[in-house]
Amino acid sequence: MRHRCRVPQLGKPADQRRALLRSLATEVLRHGRITTTKIRAKAVQAEVEKMITLAKKGSLASRRQAIGYIYDKQLVHSLFEGVKERYGERQGGYTRILRTVRRRGDNAEMAIIELV
Repeated sequence: MRHRCRVPQLGKPADQRRALLRSLATEVLRHGRITTTKIRAKAVQAEVEKMITLAKKGSLASRRQAIGYIYDKQLVHSLFEGVKERYGERQGGYTRILRTVRRRGDNAEMAIIELV
């Protein structure tokens, strides 16, 4: 039973799921927007928002946490430099999920996740 378990399983073991979310979060922060399935977009949204919140704090401990999560070290440094002027007064809601057409092969719900 998975009653009241709120972690999206994504049909993968825990280590593969963690690696998938890390790579998706890295690509969202690098490119600004990616196209993926709706379930994966909802799962990665929380991770991206956590990384932006860490960047807004700006402390050394939060920088080390972000470097430990995001695959690209230079991306972390650019995130920490540019987040103050982009999201300084915003209290959350740094990402947006837009639904698109279903995927042709398996009819999966697709979505675009982008930074606001």
